[in-house]
Amino acid sequence: MFRRKKPEVEFAAAVYRVTAERARAPELFETCGIPDTLDGRFDSLALHAALTIDRLRREPDGELLGQAFFDVMFRHLDLTLREIGVQDLGVGRRIKIMAEGFHGRALAYREALGGGTESLSQVLRRNAYGGRPPAEDAAVARLEAYVRREVERLAATARNDLAK
Repeated sequence: MFRRKKPEVEFAAAVYRVTAERARAPELFETCGIPDTLDGRFDSLALHAALTIDRLRREPDGELLGQAFFDVMFRHLDLTLREIGVQDLGVGRRIKIMAEGFHGRALAYREALGGGTESLSQVLRRNAYGGRPPAEDAAVARLEAYVRREVERLAATARNDLAK
């Protein structure tokens, strides 16, 4: 009860708060076309979390930090589902589905950003729009430009500044 949290968990929680805030930026919904729905918000969070975890993994203790971030995020999502009224028996099943979806998205983003066979715009169209990609390619292009700027911003950010 009175034990202090592990430093990596405290750091991951602070980074998660910043990441979740960035995932709710109005420009993502208004300019880039992500639907402002529960699914769209999850997809935006998953995108930002995947980019952040990839950044954290570059640290000497990156695997530990990445796992702590993931754990903090899914504890928060569990609490959120309960707050919106999902029955206790359904929360675990939904969290499992969300975790699997997150892992698939994170891998797809990592491969596309690393020069994989599928372009980033294709991956974003399939994964970042709550199942409803925009009809106009310009919205996807704006999101792709945003993601590339976000990757550069994260790469240039010192470890301790990730939590600010």
